[in-house]
Amino acid sequence: MLSLIKSYCYIFLVFGFMPLQAASLGGLKFHGSEQPINQRTSYNVFGDQIVEFSDSLTIEFDLSLYATTRIGYIIRIKNAESNRIYNLFYDAQGSNLVFKFNEEGKYSLIVATFREKELLNLPWFKMKIAFDLKRDSIYLTIHNQKFSAANALPDTYRPTILFGKSDHIIDVPSFAIKNLSIGGKERYFFPLKESTGDIVHDANGTAFGHVSNPEWLVNDAYHWRYKASFKSESVAGANYNPEKKEIYYFNRDSLHIYNVRSGETTVQVFGEKCPVELILGTNFIDTRDNKLYSYETYYAPPRDNYTGPTVASLDLDTHQWTAENTSQLISPLHHHGSYFNPSTDQYTIFGGFGKMHYSNTFYAYDLNKNKWDTLAGFTGDFLSPRYFSSVGYLRKNNSIYIFGGMGNESGEQTVGRKYYYDLYKVDLNTKRVAKLWEIPWEHDNMVPVRGMVVLDDSCFYTLCYPEHFSESFLKLYQFSLKDGSYKILGDSIPIYSDKITTNANVYYDSALNNLYAVVQEFDDDISSDLKVYSLSFPPITADELASYSREKRNYAWAVAIFASLLAAGTAYILYKKQQSKLTENDDDTQSLYIETEKPEPTTARPNAIYLFGEFTVRDRSNRDITYMFSAQLKQIFCLILQYTTTEDGIASQRLSNILWPDKPADKVKNSRGVTINHLRKVLSELDGIELVYEKGFFKIAQTESFYCDYTRCIQIITANEVETRRDELIEIVSRGKFLQLSDHPLYDSFKEEVEKKLEPVLLWEMEKSFDAELYLTTIAFAEAIANIDPLNDVSLAFQIKAMQRLKMNDEARIRYQTFVIDYKKAMGNDYPHAYKSLT
Repeated sequence: MLSLIKSYCYIFLVFGFMPLQAASLGGLKFHGSEQPINQRTSYNVFGDQIVEFSDSLTIEFDLSLYATTRIGYIIRIKNAESNRIYNLFYDAQGSNLVFKFNEEGKYSLIVATFREKELLNLPWFKMKIAFDLKRDSIYLTIHNQKFSAANALPDTYRPTILFGKSDHIIDVPSFAIKNLSIGGKERYFFPLKESTGDIVHDANGTAFGHVSNPEWLVNDAYHWRYKASFKSESVAGANYNPEKKEIYYFNRDSLHIYNVRSGETTVQVFGEKCPVELILGTNFIDTRDNKLYSYETYYAPPRDNYTGPTVASLDLDTHQWTAENTSQLISPLHHHGSYFNPSTDQYTIFGGFGKMHYSNTFYAYDLNKNKWDTLAGFTGDFLSPRYFSSVGYLRKNNSIYIFGGMGNESGEQTVGRKYYYDLYKVDLNTKRVAKLWEIPWEHDNMVPVRGMVVLDDSCFYTLCYPEHFSESFLKLYQFSLKDGSYKILGDSIPIYSDKITTNANVYYDSALNNLYAVVQEFDDDISSDLKVYSLSFPPITADELASYSREKRNYAWAVAIFASLLAAGTAYILYKKQQSKLTENDDDTQSLYIETEKPEPTTARPNAIYLFGEFTVRDRSNRDITYMFSAQLKQIFCLILQYTTTEDGIASQRLSNILWPDKPADKVKNSRGVTINHLRKVLSELDGIELVYEKGFFKIAQTESFYCDYTRCIQIITANEVETRRDELIEIVSRGKFLQLSDHPLYDSFKEEVEKKLEPVLLWEMEKSFDAELYLTTIAFAEAIANIDPLNDVSLAFQIKAMQRLKMNDEARIRYQTFVIDYKKAMGNDYPHAYKSLT
């Protein structure tokens, strides 16, 4: 559905409404039993209004759980026509999470048990309660797991729906909800995106319910929330572990561990001191082996005769230190930039200041060899010596980005320093340095923090501050990778920057959708305070926060934006509803929850590799380990998979000729062996898949416990199961173009092969679905065809006609205009067919 989504993005740009990235924000957080009774949150969805449902009643919402209070009632559902009340009780006091759906005062109808890690580490998951009033059945769906119970129900329901504290029910857990949808034949939608007040509005801007003691989560995308602080009397270092959701603050004697999800802090006293004498407390984390590495690059007088360890690793499971290395670099390298590449087990630093010089050298520490190496052989643009630079790594193109800092071209401090507002890209495949831009700066001079958050090739985020003021403020900047245009997001964080050892850093947790700022302020270059702050992602500007105020919002525009988002984001689910409706019995007895109860597309199952859309790998614990696939590992995996499907494997010599055509035979054999071993190591993180070498051929062996969307797609097509597996096929192709972000020529034959098989099937199914009046299915197939051939006007015509049948006339015209623009860009002349001729 890429082109349809592009159309909606075009609307947003034209009208200047809030950015698309802010669409995922919002929600209502409930203060639970950790607060006094009169400060706990209560939400009456319909307030004093009476609404009536017949045949079915479905309540759906996104739920987020907090570890602050782990027991209480989430929702109560009353019926104005009877005294019967249903409630959902949550209990996480034991080792598992238990949800009980009860008829209040009588008995439990449904008991659903989950492992703690299964839900508590998720920022949001789906919850649905469905009453089938005609069949006297109740269904509870939690994170794609469905439970049911039979119970006598009335034919019509006039519900009073209460979340949190209500009446005498005062036991409330800490939780949050958003995207609340309630309905049967008529549906009410509450985005819960207010920023202030206690009145709740639906998607049309109509005031409905009332909430007491609310905490509106959209504010967390603008206001940095103070989370915790720690103090050390000796030199300490800090870091964030996204796998464990933990902030570490350590000195030679102990480790403070702050869990950002639970808010709990633990202190671990070391049995033996850290073997490295800490001067700056610099460190990095290897999340794969769950180790923290402490290192010092140089010991200046009076410690210049130091001969002890300069690098040591801390096992974060056993809390035991191991000395790793004793060598030193040429200077302390204050405020160097750094990044860690887990696919190569290499930690790289750039720049820094020491011994009256600025550096522009790259040093890499190899975890396998336990040694530092100087990286050389870079070509391209000159990258001047500097410190206070921000460094980030983008695995998609295996490149690092270096932003700003201060220094000079000679590297000598005596020459004087200048502030840089420039960006360099270092391609690690070619070792070429390219200066992307340099922007003029008319404000107070500032420097960035060491860390940079770069998620794609469009922009990056970093904290910046004027370090030359004692009392200063950190601000979050979003810079365009293309041209350096920027905006300031969120409010500011105070920092006292009197000492050169004072530092700050920013981290992004993709699972929690949060940014974390860690600010370490030194009093005397020895003792320090650490403060932790959080900000919801994506962050917003002050103007965007103001736009969430209901008094200022233009509701007509809000409805249009919501409709667009709903159409683009839930087309897959909607097409299923259309299918169900068109295959109902004539007596129209099928209820709403049955129409929507089919399994939703799963894009995050464990033991899975996805090749449609963005290349993604999930391990046996359902962690995203895509980062472990370097560009070459991804190439060799796809190559072997391609030949496994078509020729039962690829010969080792053929593999070598494709990947290393210009290398001598002895070096090719070594490169191939190393790469194959790395691939086996990564694949060992998944169950049900294995790289096999048999009779001179490499191939990928798969079992049922492993899932690959490409493999499944080919199975459906070759077995002629498209008719019976239509839902599954649409789920696969709706992720996006096959290997859409992989532009290397090596992938061309693989892409061509897949698209050749897929396009005629999609065209045929598109026409069949249109003839069967399954119009949303038609649209889904048309979008998939557009991913293969963006200028296919057959799919355009069917898509426009299907939209018109669904009364989506505005969307149809937008789709046509987008096609016309793309056609002219590609062909150089106007599209010859008018809109009316396609309808």
